[in-house]
Amino acid sequence: MLSMNRRKPEQNQLARAIYLDYHATTPCDTRVLNAMLPYFIEKFGNPSSSLHPCGQEAAEAVEKARMQISGIMGAMPEEIIFTAGATESNNLALQGFARAYRGKRNEIVTTPIEHKSVLNVCHELGYTIKLLPVDRTGLVDLESARKVITNRTLVVSVQAANNEIGTLQPIPQIVEMAHDRGAVVHCDAAQAVGKIPVNVRMWGIDLLSVSSHKLYGPKGVGALFINDGPHSFPLKPLLIGGGQEHNLRSGTLNVPGIVGFGEACAISSKELPKEASHISSLRDLFEENLYSQIDNMQINGAISNRLPGNSSLTFPRIEAEAMIVNMPQLILSTGSACASGAPEPSHVLLAIGLSREDAYSTIRVGLGRFTTRSEVEQASSIISEAVSSFSALN
Repeated sequence: MLSMNRRKPEQNQLARAIYLDYHATTPCDTRVLNAMLPYFIEKFGNPSSSLHPCGQEAAEAVEKARMQISGIMGAMPEEIIFTAGATESNNLALQGFARAYRGKRNEIVTTPIEHKSVLNVCHELGYTIKLLPVDRTGLVDLESARKVITNRTLVVSVQAANNEIGTLQPIPQIVEMAHDRGAVVHCDAAQAVGKIPVNVRMWGIDLLSVSSHKLYGPKGVGALFINDGPHSFPLKPLLIGGGQEHNLRSGTLNVPGIVGFGEACAISSKELPKEASHISSLRDLFEENLYSQIDNMQINGAISNRLPGNSSLTFPRIEAEAMIVNMPQLILSTGSACASGAPEPSHVLLAIGLSREDAYSTIRVGLGRFTTRSEVEQASSIISEAVSSFSALN
């Protein structure tokens, strides 16, 4: 595997760079920012201070956002609990339920390609962990799942869409299978909500995590959907304090963030079908351009059954990190932002059968709302030239 000299891009280069890392985070939509601004200065009340108009105004804004967020996933407002993001929501769902449970079930079932905020939590709970097999595209093997999920299973946790390869999972079928065996189902939908249709009623899901900054809202705010509301599941809170959010998430609510989260969901609810079609067409154009210029490029994950803007690409025998550093015009990554700097290759890529060498030769491209056709054309040309240069040296 060959690498080239690394260089740090100058600040003016960053300003002109093309952003292709929408899976790591999305830019805050200006419409979202405009909705948030009054709640920093003009409407700064604490929503728990319900005896005066300032607090009541903030509380009303929070409840409006709760309605907007529930609407994008087909839930009821009272089924939404606010958190600081999907990582906290995953922890509250898995830790909260597993530690509150007092029955005889002793197994937690998940997949080997989950986000680390699910995998690492599962391994800390003291339960037996069983992994659902996935195929070369990252899709859960349903026939094998029928054997893995048993009457000893307490929770099945499967993500809706993978954060590296974009593969979409058959959540309704997994839910039906788990419920037949009396298990509760949790879904990390951080990459899915706002990008593909998500309906908790049609899916039959019990617990679902979502994060604002993955759908053009602000960072630091998320939500946990709880089927039938917070009193339907015996969840043990992670934070003890003033008892906000039905005593499941104490602490003063982040009103500006929640307002922005709600506005982001309202915008996505209206624009999702058209936007998803547009983004997927840009993704297809991007990959077609690369295919026409690169002989041995490999696309990872499901080709058709994936997130609209996802493209996980392997360039054999080329060090992906070195290639990225030598393309300062592009902002992209090798995998999950939560694993940046890790010496080990992506656990997702290894789980779907890539060799360690190929995993190190893989980049993750994420297109989104503000990606243009011109940027796609430029990016494919820059990547093709970089691959050609590295291949020549090789």
